[in-house]
Amino acid sequence: MIVMALVMTVSANAQFEQGKAYVGASLSSFDLSYSGLTEGSIALQGKVGYLLADNLMATAQLSYAKQKDVPAVMSVGAGGRYYIVQNGLYLGASALFKHSKGYDDLLPSVQVGYSFFVSRTVTVEPEIYYEQSFKNHADFSKIGLRIGIGVYLFQDPKQN
Repeated sequence: MIVMALVMTVSANAQFEQGKAYVGASLSSFDLSYSGLTEGSIALQGKVGYLLADNLMATAQLSYAKQKDVPAVMSVGAGGRYYIVQNGLYLGASALFKHSKGYDDLLPSVQVGYSFFVSRTVTVEPEIYYEQSFKNHADFSKIGLRIGIGVYLFQDPKQN
């Protein structure tokens, strides 16, 4: 078991090197998120990233969310992710701009997640997130669970 854990750690470490690109998609909530306004929601999110340095990724995202009895919400954001443990544990932070009919809000967000490698480049990424609303904390701030799939691509040719 120790040897297996060591192999997983070494193979994951190779994926978080400078010069790699990242493409991800996630589905969040499944009625597992909570905010003061709704009991649950479902959201689709697309994310792209680039490793600026080893273990440090800049990200951009676009998402669509639908909540019960509330108009659909589109959001766009930018942020970063830092892999704090070489086997895939990461911390993230971002700023999101959300828009819906009659609603605009800027939300800082923090995330903690783990990149489980199912192949050399493909990951399954469970993530817990918190979004803080500046417009109305009680109704629009949210904590939830997101499950995503990520792909690490295009290693910089200088590193070969």
